[in-house]
Amino acid sequence: MNASASRRSDAISIARVICILGVVYVHAWTGLNGHDLEIARGTPQENLRWLLMEIFGRSAVPLLGIISGWLVGGSAQTLDWPRHIARKARTILLPMVMWNALAILFVSGAALLLHLPAPVPVSLDWLVQELFIVSRNPDINVQMPFLRDLFLCMVAAPLLVRLPGGALLGVAGAAGFAQLMEWGPPVLMRPAILFFFTIGMMARRGGLADRVAALSWPRAAVPFLLLMTVQLYFSLKAASGAGLGVGMLDLAVRVAAATCFWRLSWALAASPARAMLLRIEPFAFFLFCSHLILIWLGGPVLGALFGKLGSPLYPAYLIVQPLLVLIAVLLLGSLLNRAWPGLAGLLSGGRLRATA
Repeated sequence: MNASASRRSDAISIARVICILGVVYVHAWTGLNGHDLEIARGTPQENLRWLLMEIFGRSAVPLLGIISGWLVGGSAQTLDWPRHIARKARTILLPMVMWNALAILFVSGAALLLHLPAPVPVSLDWLVQELFIVSRNPDINVQMPFLRDLFLCMVAAPLLVRLPGGALLGVAGAAGFAQLMEWGPPVLMRPAILFFFTIGMMARRGGLADRVAALSWPRAAVPFLLLMTVQLYFSLKAASGAGLGVGMLDLAVRVAAATCFWRLSWALAASPARAMLLRIEPFAFFLFCSHLILIWLGGPVLGALFGKLGSPLYPAYLIVQPLLVLIAVLLLGSLLNRAWPGLAGLLSGGRLRATA
């Protein structure tokens, strides 16, 4: 592997870490229900939460989809459909179902036994939906539709990699249009995931990874900052109705964000932070899957110390939540990897097994 390819591999690993850490902000504990959050809209602390969510959370996720498409688009194993699907079922679908089962066990269990304000089973249909995400988003592990739709993208990948560029662009366009029109369920919960997955495939064919990495910082960051400013205005001030224009702006922000975060990952791959971030990377998938369980259970505990959104100490708690979750994941993942490496391998999609 030459120096450029090695740095690109490191940048991919680092991108996973910073993007998944950013996702924690989207689901950060607030101590408020939906009605109270709506009342808090426009307050300084709620504005801070939205700022962190949009910049580091929702805007970082598209890069994960692009990376997945980029990787699968260059793998010869993708062409072997049975082995490809079996491998992705083991590393994506099975961990998703296992973590959803753990969420029901721990979160709903705490709700029933300790009166934690959290969802509890109400029917067999509820259990099936929480486990397999058949036709609606789950109530507990709300991040899991990403893995569900990513697996379906992987199922289609052997066909997608064989498509000519024009047809692949058509798939991306159809997925983007479906996202704008809010079509998708029950086939795809979030059509934007297919959009960015195919963008990743096209990026591989066009050599965009290296071209974006070579951008100057102003060219990589300024479009994201400008578009994000407009996006934040609509998120914080505008009426609740979305509209086609806002949906198009949202997709544009996410494309610009993926560009900016990839440029950042490339820079970090040659920085003093590289070694630390690469040591964290095997835990990134574990972090993605487990962070909401940790937030459901641990958020109220620390919230008793720092207070809910609106309390004087809450902003400090909000800002450090990704770090707190990361520390918990590093401890739990390491302990599980030593005590029960087989289970650690399953829950991490095989990522932690390699660190044993």
